[in-house]
Amino acid sequence: MSDVAGMGENVSVSSGVGAGAGADTSGVRVPRVLSIAGSDPSGGAGIQADLKSIAANGGYGMAAITALTAQNTQGVSGVHVPPASFLKEQLDAVSDDVTIDAVKIGMLGTPEVVAVVQQWLARVKPPLIVLDPVMVATSGDRLLDTEAELALRELVRVSDLVTPNIPELAIIAGEPAAETWDEVLAQAGRVSASYGVRVLAKGGHLSGAEAPDALVDARFGNEPVVTEFAGIRLETTNTHGTGCSLSSALATRIAATGDWAAAVGESKRWLSESIRAGAALQVGGGHGPVNHFAGLWARGGVETAPTAAEVREHWWAEIAGIRAQIDNGDFVRALGDGSLERGDFVWYLAQDALYLRDYARALAEAARLAPTAAEQAFWASSAEGCIVTELQLHESWSPSGEVFAASPSATTTGYLNHLLATAARGDYAVLAAALLPCFWVYHDVGSRLHPLAHAEHPYADWLTTYADDAFTDATEQAITIVTALAADATPPVRDAMLGAFVASTEHEREFFAAAHGVTAN
Repeated sequence: MSDVAGMGENVSVSSGVGAGAGADTSGVRVPRVLSIAGSDPSGGAGIQADLKSIAANGGYGMAAITALTAQNTQGVSGVHVPPASFLKEQLDAVSDDVTIDAVKIGMLGTPEVVAVVQQWLARVKPPLIVLDPVMVATSGDRLLDTEAELALRELVRVSDLVTPNIPELAIIAGEPAAETWDEVLAQAGRVSASYGVRVLAKGGHLSGAEAPDALVDARFGNEPVVTEFAGIRLETTNTHGTGCSLSSALATRIAATGDWAAAVGESKRWLSESIRAGAALQVGGGHGPVNHFAGLWARGGVETAPTAAEVREHWWAEIAGIRAQIDNGDFVRALGDGSLERGDFVWYLAQDALYLRDYARALAEAARLAPTAAEQAFWASSAEGCIVTELQLHESWSPSGEVFAASPSATTTGYLNHLLATAARGDYAVLAAALLPCFWVYHDVGSRLHPLAHAEHPYADWLTTYADDAFTDATEQAITIVTALAADATPPVRDAMLGAFVASTEHEREFFAAAHGVTAN
């Protein structure tokens, strides 16, 4: 098609236009969360689970290892605790360089390890501490000796949130284990008041179909504030590392928002989603892990997003064959060497004038749908260029008005039906892609035709329009807008955009081809 924006306002559009909120993350807080815990080489629990959980919930995870275990989904066969002095080196190395937004504490194991962690916390004073008190194994066996349990209780006092299971809650309280949900809540209230810490009470060890959780806060000696979260017990063996995963998710979400109740609710829903998807991993023959990224994979996939520059290169290569057909077509070759019959050229102008009227409507619709002022101004300016400047240019070639007396050909009608149908569907990104070839392809053809416009060339005045600087700028702006939209789009939308772009390019080819030999026919 013709130069549709060359005479309009030259609107500046940055390379980020259309990129959406995800392109500028300056306002997004990514919490930096340190896990202090043991290692699980099978990947389901410990720091491995913590790092997955932190990432899955929007944080940047770090880890200081307290113990090395030999374990898998069927159990632990060995534990090696490195010197506590080396744990101190790990903690100091991280905190001396990185600002830590939250700390999640898991397996500690010995009084010496607990003491190192306590001293480090007192020095660094991280803004949020979440303690998952690893004290009782799933089998019911006690994991800590009496001295270590006493040391861990002191760590509870400096934590902001503790996430014990029912047996661990009882040890912290120094009481028998609760047997009903009401008893769990009451015991959690006493622990909260006694230690000055929020307690996430968990009902997973109770029998029955329900598995409730509750955030219990009695830190100020008043009646406990209890926020309950309903839950349904999931029938699955993929429960390895659920305590680690939940506490890490909580640390991440609380650090990001400061909203305790919302963080618990979202973390609980995320963990349920991950548990449900755990069996699909097919890891191990015992209690398998949860699938930490199941929801992200399902909603976002793992396909990488191209940059705008990569979209530009890919799309241009995608239509290379069509562009070659346009360049080698009879109309373009005859227009270039001046042998084109004047009747064919006037017919082309008449169809182009008809095209531009409705193309302007599609441009105006893009302006209406565009999300930013810069994009709105660009498309609106282009629409004005179609109606005012370009149609005047057509008229100058046909003072008798024959250009405007024609009826649309089947080729013109087909192209316009494609554009107007795309506009009617209301998808801005796809519409923008469909509009792009009228800029990009036409400018590409013109860049080769313009040098042929010598003084005796019968269409020299027309060919010089291809060299218009404003149209060159407008074409670059259109490419910038559309490729940025494509880079930011989901894969299905990006595919739809490419489909619309290729279809319009094919219509461009047919539009040029239809104009040759009309006079002879």
